[in-house]
Amino acid sequence: MLRFWRKKPFVFQVGSLQSLAEDLRSEYRRAIPFPHVVVDDFLDAKTANMLLKVFPGPDSPVWFDWRDRDRQHQPKKQGIGHAKRLGGVSPWLQNILGAFNSYPFLHFLEKLTGIGKLLPDPYFHGGGIHQILSGGKLDVHTDFNELSKLDLFRRVNVFLYLNKNWLPEYGGGLEFWDAEVRECKKRIAPVFNRIVIFNTDKSSFHGHPSPLNTPERITRKSIALYYYTAKPTPHHRYDQQTNWRDVGGGAVAG
Repeated sequence: MLRFWRKKPFVFQVGSLQSLAEDLRSEYRRAIPFPHVVVDDFLDAKTANMLLKVFPGPDSPVWFDWRDRDRQHQPKKQGIGHAKRLGGVSPWLQNILGAFNSYPFLHFLEKLTGIGKLLPDPYFHGGGIHQILSGGKLDVHTDFNELSKLDLFRRVNVFLYLNKNWLPEYGGGLEFWDAEVRECKKRIAPVFNRIVIFNTDKSSFHGHPSPLNTPERITRKSIALYYYTAKPTPHHRYDQQTNWRDVGGGAVAG
């Protein structure tokens, strides 16, 4: 568990993160269907609880109106789209987002993933904070991986979930599918203070294609961070498109 003193600004501790990267890097790089790792209780409890306490509610003006966006593939998904909307959120959230873009966490990601020279996106294009309302979903997809506005190439996704008392019947698990989108290889419940880190490219299909089955007052909350390099990986395809797939009743690996 990573420690934080509430009366001070949040900072990641380099030593703690380096030890964690060393412990997990072999597991990360061997993971199926693409490199990834899941870590529970990532932040200390007081910090995680404070983040949940200040997380914007569904009616907050910080969110884009989902009805004006993609209602086919990601209905009822709330996002900020860009850091310019973060002025309306709690300084606690702004602080943690800054920490995830700081040297200690970037160095941790490099050691964990084996990808060097990682760069953050301080503008949070498409990331920052997300919230999915009851009945919402996120179809299986691969992400845009060329950020032309900064001339960067996307390599790693990081999701921190903030959903307390999440029940299995709510659904909303993050699904990882094979490159042919024939089979779900892994499903990860979006439970409180769980972080998921994974390589992203045009074969890392993921999403939660079944609508959330939660009471109206319960939403699926997450912090979303994307990391880049200045140069593309040789022989990989890059574009600015999100590539959606309809998996229907696709099989789930046992």
